[in-house]
Amino acid sequence: MNHQALSAFIWSVADLLRGDYKPADYGSVILPFTVLRRLDCVLAPTKAEVLAEMEQREKAGLNPEPFLRRKSGASFFNTSTMDLQKLLGDPDNIASNLTAYLQGFSAEVRDIFEKFEFHNQIDKLARAKLLFLVTEKFAGIDLHPDKVPNSQMGLVFEELIRKFAEASNETAGDHFTPREVISLMVNLLFVEDDDVLSKPGVVRTIYDPTAGTGGMLSVAEEHLADLNPAARLTMSGQELNPESYAICKADMLIKGQDVTNIAFGNTLSDDGHAGATFDYMLANPPFGVEWKKVEKEVRREHEQQGFNGRFGPGLPRVSDGSLLFLMHMLSKMRPAAEGGCRFGIVLNGSPLFTGGAGSGESEIRRYMLENDLVEAIIALPTDMFYNTGIATYVWIVSNRKPANRKGQVQMIDGSGFWQKMRKSLGSKRKELSAEHIGQITQLFGRAEEAEIAAVIDADGKEVAREIVWAGEKAPEAPEGGKVKLAPLARLFANSAFGYRTITVERPQRDENGKLVLAQRGKAKGKPQPDSALRDTENVPLDEGVDAYFAREVLPHAEDAWIDESKTKVGYEIPFSRQFYVFEPPRPLEEIDADLKQATDRIMAMIEELAA
Repeated sequence: MNHQALSAFIWSVADLLRGDYKPADYGSVILPFTVLRRLDCVLAPTKAEVLAEMEQREKAGLNPEPFLRRKSGASFFNTSTMDLQKLLGDPDNIASNLTAYLQGFSAEVRDIFEKFEFHNQIDKLARAKLLFLVTEKFAGIDLHPDKVPNSQMGLVFEELIRKFAEASNETAGDHFTPREVISLMVNLLFVEDDDVLSKPGVVRTIYDPTAGTGGMLSVAEEHLADLNPAARLTMSGQELNPESYAICKADMLIKGQDVTNIAFGNTLSDDGHAGATFDYMLANPPFGVEWKKVEKEVRREHEQQGFNGRFGPGLPRVSDGSLLFLMHMLSKMRPAAEGGCRFGIVLNGSPLFTGGAGSGESEIRRYMLENDLVEAIIALPTDMFYNTGIATYVWIVSNRKPANRKGQVQMIDGSGFWQKMRKSLGSKRKELSAEHIGQITQLFGRAEEAEIAAVIDADGKEVAREIVWAGEKAPEAPEGGKVKLAPLARLFANSAFGYRTITVERPQRDENGKLVLAQRGKAKGKPQPDSALRDTENVPLDEGVDAYFAREVLPHAEDAWIDESKTKVGYEIPFSRQFYVFEPPRPLEEIDADLKQATDRIMAMIEELAA
């Protein structure tokens, strides 16, 4: 049975739940039962040996746990004499027996069912007289690894997660990233390391600080398995939402991963992987969510630990914590001397430009650009996510840039790479095709400048689109048509995003127009600045302040001067400006002709009505 057929079979349990459960709540029954049946099948062959081992070790007065793990052949065990099949033999006591069976699991498994709040579902199913029927349904599925390997079971579980995410837009938006976006990010993460990752026996670590249901980690594992079946990816993560955490941890358990690597709690205030570093990282933190709940802990770490902590560069405004996740990930990068790290993070437009020189946001951007950590920023199409239609960007960050990328940032406008979905899901109306993912990956992998050429025929219709690489010739225009070129991938020096904010002062004058001079201190005898005339100018870092001042300010205010004590350095990344293409307006004659045509048509309609 393939994973689609198997997940459809499991999904058929929903028919039993209809009426007693809302469709959006089916997952709270089906997902934990699927996990339970899988674990039930995994432990079945060694069940008798585990029970015998426990009895022997307890008689000897020893802690049986390490012995039971070894005997079970898995990273977990169960000490109950029950299993799902035996539960069916006592229908009247199925609720209490199922609860006792769950209590027999080792701690990491009990934690999963507690976060699912599965005991509440047992009570609810029992009251609805559905518990026996649902248990019977799952007991009839053979999910032993011999029948359903880990890779296939992972796909089954992901298919179910996706179905429940689609059934509830709220769940989807908060805890589910579209699979094609994850695929793109994973491609971008691994594309420059294909040679290394294809070597036999390679082991790499990956981390997601906002793991959700574990989708990003799962796609990364699949990608690496396709590239090199002998490679091993150790996955770690942290998640705040209890149900998402339970799903993620269950998914990792099903795939044979060490579930102690999945931490529960708020990543920003309670780092579940303190001191750990990783080869790769992926994250889709919540957009524009305030961090007031954790402000006390975050500020304390920033002030007391500085760059020894996670938030040394600065703190963003409390209304948007996405840059806090970015800094958290910077602190988790494996040092360059130990092989380095690359990570991808999805952010909205705000972190690119919010905050002037000296603000927390600007200082974070400054730290990243002056330390040459930003490899690329890729604009995604709008309407890509379930809970928002806003513009989003993937940042690729690395402390081991290849030589051809050092000192620069690549910017890719991927906003035009999309196809319309057959059916919208919440705010998600667009998706990336495999071809789009390949094209964006190629743009990143080549690290060259490129344009997109739109071929327009004589009727004004677009008939083709083609990527034109730097140095290549654009396609020929069809007869009577034209070719429109727009930037698609650009390279910028890190310093191109830096500027100095200078404070321009003008002298204060009395009612007679005479200069007001300072009477004391270092400024004695010098003109007093007039705060009402004070202004600021942003001067690019690559340009001299004096030359800029002489050209842009003095011709308009010859008595102005710069208060150098107030000069600040800032960084912003005006993404849209770098890809703006000026479209000249149509000739006036054309506009006049269109207006006359419209006016004549309206007049004719009025005459008809009058007649």
